[in-house]
Amino acid sequence: MTTLYDFSAKTITGSTTTLDAYKGKVLLIVNVASKCGFTPQYKGLEAIYRQYKDKGLEILGFPCDQFGHQEPGDEKEIQQFCSLTYEVSFPMFAKIKVNGDDAHPLYKFLKSEEKGILGSEAIKWNFTKFLVGKDGTVLKRYGSIDTPASIAKDIEPLLA
Repeated sequence: MTTLYDFSAKTITGSTTTLDAYKGKVLLIVNVASKCGFTPQYKGLEAIYRQYKDKGLEILGFPCDQFGHQEPGDEKEIQQFCSLTYEVSFPMFAKIKVNGDDAHPLYKFLKSEEKGILGSEAIKWNFTKFLVGKDGTVLKRYGSIDTPASIAKDIEPLLA
């Protein structure tokens, strides 16, 4: 049986890591974009990351350019934007696809574990979020309009 910890991903700096490195942590996995109406959520993501990272939260950002060409830059440009504009300190990964036949295997797994509205697996837009428990179970899927601050109430009890 496949678990979240069986997947690997390329970091934004080009090295490959396995998600096994995050075993025992609460994860919020987000497909992000730099030129989207929801891009200001980086600020909220960074705020909850700083608030809860020492209690076991990791936020994993996966840039994606499948929605309105809103992540046109390469990894270096994305990293620079995130660092300079939002002081992002949570782990960021290389640009991926989240939908279609060539979607990243991690996202194929996440979508199959926690479907969206009306049972759809497709990611509808940037800043869709998946909350994962310490044991690797995908617990909840949030849409783009769900702010990081509103998700904090679901994260807090998992950190105990």
